[in-house]
Amino acid sequence: MAEDALLLAEDLCTFYGTSQALFDVTLKVPSRGGVAILGRNGAGKTTLLKSLAGDLKPARGKVRFNGGDCTRMPVEARVRRGIGHVPQEHGVFARLSVKDNLRIGAMAAPRGEDRIDEMLQLFPRLGQRLGQQAGTLSGGERKMLAISRAMLASPHLLMLDEPTEGVWHGVVDEIAACLEQLATTIAVVIVEQHVKMALSVAKYCYVMDRGHVALQGSSEEVRDDPALVRLLAP
Repeated sequence: MAEDALLLAEDLCTFYGTSQALFDVTLKVPSRGGVAILGRNGAGKTTLLKSLAGDLKPARGKVRFNGGDCTRMPVEARVRRGIGHVPQEHGVFARLSVKDNLRIGAMAAPRGEDRIDEMLQLFPRLGQRLGQQAGTLSGGERKMLAISRAMLASPHLLMLDEPTEGVWHGVVDEIAACLEQLATTIAVVIVEQHVKMALSVAKYCYVMDRGHVALQGSSEEVRDDPALVRLLAP
């Protein structure tokens, strides 16, 4: 992992009401490349992404992005700074067309509309469905649209929560290949149950358990660690 982190979370503690969900979580993301966050359901993965994106405010700890403190910064300001977030659900406007979804995403950055063609090259399926309501797309196509909308804001960091959930297995490799391509130019953080896919995109991995980081290291080290099976077991 690069020493000069684009994003650095230090000792994050996040609560839902009186229930603590994150316990002193520290995480580094380099300026380019993939980082995977693994763990069984309820391990704290989504809570961590929401804390980094600004949807949740940590009770303790700090989040630094591109050299500045953004711990208390609202979501909109983080987007303008270059943090993109594709949540597990509600990533598209279901009643709007694919084209209108892309146009709305393009509004988040100057000259964002200039990048629409770039997204259609990344995900050619969307170009065939520009006039179609987003809610009628397949699960994989909705994920592609959500990723494209986030990318139109020209983020330096793209965070994705379960980008292959509910996606036909034939499309998983297509999404993985696109994320690998994106990770050559920007930072990509991926929360994913599909372990093989996540480790193919990421060079570094964190494995969470009950709100703690229980295991971390290069993707190769984590893949070969006997503790991984235990930490991912239901």
